[in-house]
Amino acid sequence: MTGKEAQQPEELPVVFVHRRPSFILPFGDHLRSQFHVLDPYESPEPYDSFLARHAPSIRALMTMGPTLVSAEFLDRLPVLELIVATSAGLDHIDLPACRSRGIVVTNASSAFAEDAADCAVGLLIDVLRRISAADRFVRGRMWPVKETYPLGFKLGGKRVGIVGLGSIGSEVAKRLSAFGCTIAYTARNKKQSVPIPFYANVRDLAANSDVLVLCCALTKETYHLVNKDVMVALGKEGVIINVGRGSLINEKELVQCLVGGEIGGAGLDVYENEPNVPKELFGLDNVVLSPHSAPATPESFEAVLQLTVGNLKAFFSNKPLVSVVSNE
Repeated sequence: MTGKEAQQPEELPVVFVHRRPSFILPFGDHLRSQFHVLDPYESPEPYDSFLARHAPSIRALMTMGPTLVSAEFLDRLPVLELIVATSAGLDHIDLPACRSRGIVVTNASSAFAEDAADCAVGLLIDVLRRISAADRFVRGRMWPVKETYPLGFKLGGKRVGIVGLGSIGSEVAKRLSAFGCTIAYTARNKKQSVPIPFYANVRDLAANSDVLVLCCALTKETYHLVNKDVMVALGKEGVIINVGRGSLINEKELVQCLVGGEIGGAGLDVYENEPNVPKELFGLDNVVLSPHSAPATPESFEAVLQLTVGNLKAFFSNKPLVSVVSNE
């Protein structure tokens, strides 16, 4: 083979693609040019047989979206060393099982951070200024009938509490600071290098905020982190924005508080039982809904591609990985 000829697949590093059958591998051609991609759903061979046959050669796995990576699944991959997640959240991956096996996990949080933060700010402005509701007002030809439309609220000067000051939360803080908002945060640990007020728990943060923006990971500790007590502490004019995971909020109590006027509004990109959304929210003009698309832009997908390929190349070259998830 000449130096100009392409490597044969068997000579390329092996990467197993873990996805749901309905998911399409978005950058398959790019991956196949650099790796021997094993995708069981592209093979006529039964999944279990395909996995068992290739398991001894699978050191790296790329998991797409929220595809479950359980301890039982990991047991079927005895030589696995790396999981490259194409998502920011990792609640679908059994991280304790990965730690016990010494399997390194990377995610795509940094690739999605700016676009997710843009969406969080957009949802907040929409809720405060009633933009989506105003659009419905005009399209429904209500302007000539009612003549006046309810006033919205100013963003500048709002006290914004950010839950989770990671890559996404930090970008939210940067953007809202530019609008003249006062920023505080809560997180698993206080960040010594960050000159932003820290609250040890979300209830205290809510009591000192006009807005809560949820950007943290979903874990056993953060499940239903925002409940009725937190919402009551936030107050009747308080607004909740969630671009993290739906189960960070007790959704049933959120609906009750919104319908009962115990908080002022919400901008939601994620839900507890996607794609199902509580029907009670559909008629509320102080609620803005989007379909779990906060980080989804062509630019972010390109960044995910570069991050994914960068991590895989680094792994097979024994170089430092780009976006390793903490083992804490």
